[in-house]
Amino acid sequence: MGLREDLERYRAVGEERRQDLAEFIQYGDLGQSRQDEVRIPIKIVDLPEFAYDQRDTGGVGQGEGAEEGDPVGQPQPQPGDGDEDGEPGEEGGEHEYYEMNPEEFAQELDEQLGLDLDPKGKKVVEESEGDFTDITRTGPSSTLDFEHLFKEGLKRKLAMDFDREFVREALKVDGWGPATVFDWARDQHVPVSKAWLEETYDEIDDAEKATWDSIEEMEANVERTDTAARIRREGVDQIPFRREDERYRYPEIVEEKERNVVVVNIRDVSGSMRQKKRELVERTFTPLDWYLQGKYDNAEFVYIAHDADAWEVDREEFFGIRSGGGTRISSAYEVAMERLEAEYPWSEWNRYVFAAGDSENSSNDTEEHVIPLMEQIPANLHAYVETQPSGNAINATHAEEVGRHFRDAGDVAVAYVSSPEDVVDAIYEILSTEEEDA
Repeated sequence: MGLREDLERYRAVGEERRQDLAEFIQYGDLGQSRQDEVRIPIKIVDLPEFAYDQRDTGGVGQGEGAEEGDPVGQPQPQPGDGDEDGEPGEEGGEHEYYEMNPEEFAQELDEQLGLDLDPKGKKVVEESEGDFTDITRTGPSSTLDFEHLFKEGLKRKLAMDFDREFVREALKVDGWGPATVFDWARDQHVPVSKAWLEETYDEIDDAEKATWDSIEEMEANVERTDTAARIRREGVDQIPFRREDERYRYPEIVEEKERNVVVVNIRDVSGSMRQKKRELVERTFTPLDWYLQGKYDNAEFVYIAHDADAWEVDREEFFGIRSGGGTRISSAYEVAMERLEAEYPWSEWNRYVFAAGDSENSSNDTEEHVIPLMEQIPANLHAYVETQPSGNAINATHAEEVGRHFRDAGDVAVAYVSSPEDVVDAIYEILSTEEEDA
């Protein structure tokens, strides 16, 4: 095995030793990743390399003027040996991170958590003609459905056909004429017309019109052949086609729908949201962003921060910003509703509205404003994540009120995160809620 094969093998071992996905979500350095690239640390495997032993730099034949027995002194530092004056190496440590895109991240998270979220397509981006599977009553002759026409004609043939020879013999019963035979035929469910009976009766010789003394005698001596057996034996000479039997094929219109998603992330930035709480929000929301970006064709994100008032921020600000103000969660939903209705219509966009905080809210705001706003904003999923590292505070009731009001709803999830160990369970609670609703 050559050096190249050795190197590839060690790299493969390194990838196998990358941090477990759940462990990465709970404890990993999320900041090393970007919105479109997830970088998961690898537990380092040192790659083998050749190195000169600097202890062998003196001795016989190791330099001009050196003689056997002369002291050779201490080995001198070599470039790149880690001395402070040397330049750092330029070659990157590619084996230090395992990189995956959001699509791969979503697939692996599905496997780990047992999820099967099927993203919905909404906005029609292209219409094309598919197979000729739809049927209409009119159309060009080139699209006439001959198979349908033949089947309808054959069904009519079977419904109208009868054993003419058998009925002809009934006209030879002594004393019977077309009218009597017609009544008898109706009782026998034979679809014969009076005109045919009259025409056939006129063709029979007068001597034959008393061949049978009774209809019972005729039925006992004349074999009756059913339509299906007669067609199998004699074939079909004529199929009675009609205009109403015509059907024309036209292509099915196939709508290609783009799977668009907008994710609205809302975070409480009031004075009570200290660093540990902010970190728990980041650990929960960042994987959710990656997951949904990996599931949908086109993903856009809106980040809203709020204390007593709400405003939009960029992604970099979202997880670090902190305010000293109070808390009014409804202010964020007001901004979210205005933005969604203006730029992301429900008919064209899948919507996710995720909010997080420590469940502290101004008096009556949850019941009187937040819950009605959540009901007014159509979304695939609403979720609230409570972050309380030290346990529930006395006035931290927002999550409880939301959960109680929407306990029977299939599109609202409430999750509780008090430590990194709770993050993966919270993500599962949120995503599985939509899966069950779907």
